[in-house]
Amino acid sequence: MHQPGRPRPGGGVSGEDPTAAAIPTAIPGPTDPGTTDPGPTDPRTASPRPVPPTPPAAGRRAGPLLVLVLGSLTAVSPLSMDLYLPALPDIADDLGTGASSVQLTLTACLLGLALGQLLAGPLSDQFGRRRPLMAGMSCYALASVACALAPSAGALTACRLLQGLTGAAGVVIARAVVRDLYEGVAMARFFSSLMLISGAAPVLAPVAGGQLMRVTDWRGIFLVLAAAGVLLVAAVARLLPETLPPARRNPSGLLPALRTMGGLCRDRVFTGHLLVASLTMAAVFSYISASPFVVQEIHGASPQAFSLLFMLNSLAMVATSQINGKLLVGRFPMHRITAAGLGLMLLAAASLLVMTSGALGRAGLVPVSAGLFLMMGAMPLVMPNANTEALTRTPHAAGSAAALLGAAAFFVSALVTPLVGVAGEDTAVPMALVQLGLAVLAIAAFLLLCRPRRTARRGARAGRPILGP
Repeated sequence: MHQPGRPRPGGGVSGEDPTAAAIPTAIPGPTDPGTTDPGPTDPRTASPRPVPPTPPAAGRRAGPLLVLVLGSLTAVSPLSMDLYLPALPDIADDLGTGASSVQLTLTACLLGLALGQLLAGPLSDQFGRRRPLMAGMSCYALASVACALAPSAGALTACRLLQGLTGAAGVVIARAVVRDLYEGVAMARFFSSLMLISGAAPVLAPVAGGQLMRVTDWRGIFLVLAAAGVLLVAAVARLLPETLPPARRNPSGLLPALRTMGGLCRDRVFTGHLLVASLTMAAVFSYISASPFVVQEIHGASPQAFSLLFMLNSLAMVATSQINGKLLVGRFPMHRITAAGLGLMLLAAASLLVMTSGALGRAGLVPVSAGLFLMMGAMPLVMPNANTEALTRTPHAAGSAAALLGAAAFFVSALVTPLVGVAGEDTAVPMALVQLGLAVLAIAAFLLLCRPRRTARRGARAGRPILGP
């Protein structure tokens, strides 16, 4: 009998892609949600409801090389955002523009990453995972070269938008591949393993960018990103088999896929987990945007001290993600782990607001850093599990669901990030208020939309184990 949370073996399916047979798959039956037969669980015709899990494509666990490839694909986003941060002043000087114009290149990449996922996810449902992924990363390499050749700030901003649009394929399709391979507890553990790599990228990228500036200029940094794109294309071609065989693809095209996304948004529980993950991600970006000013301008720390604190907080995220995947998931229901993470976020944000507002006197760098450390350490208890819960409900449209999850996270982050600087560089109160508001909204979405208590009681009456809502 199948054990929950473990990959299910299936029969082999041959197809047009010679690599498709490298992973055994289950052939969808007439009532399997992997088919296109319209029914109450088909989001093209009705609001999606919970469906029995579709047998994953993998009959074996992913090896370490595949983990490395998928983790590197998810790291495209932080690498694209953080690697060139040390070069921003040089870009402004070289292109003869101001800091605000150069910062628009960050916003452009963020918006590109959001929009690109809405396109790449459905395309991967239609054509399989490998071809859209290789096309996207090839275009990412070309867009990075265009960034290196940009003659003006406006051209660089346009190229950064294109870089985000194409690089989004790596982020969203890697998530869809995980859904193809795993379900339940195993999926949550795999997402935590990916965070070991993608969480290390924000730690290493600014440091690597600073070291690259010793031997090259800002244009050389974009050439390094182009080389990374080429290496990822080669890695996908060599190491990533097709995980979505033709029998399970959706041939309907992009517009029906967008309608599918609308159907997914009508699923209350899916939308709840999407909001929880997006609001949590926005809290991460609010920290990234505000922390240089909080640490250096307000508390007078050196750039080296800021780098150390940034690294410690990123390591907290990596460590907690491993605790979540290795120790917590499978031993406790995922909705309880998510609730604990949200509670820690709320505690950290409330503590930061008290400290930054001066309600108990002026707080030094050490207690503020401790609050930020707790905030960052709580994130991996929420995001991997919320993503898992959402994707578990959508085996019939994993690419579209992954696209919605990624796009929503980046859109909310793009909207929220400017708010942390509304009061200038001399106060951290806006950062704490934004993080507290995000934590409260995430908890409200979790309780009102996901309704974990009601789902747990329903599952208990049915006599099945509860891994989450």
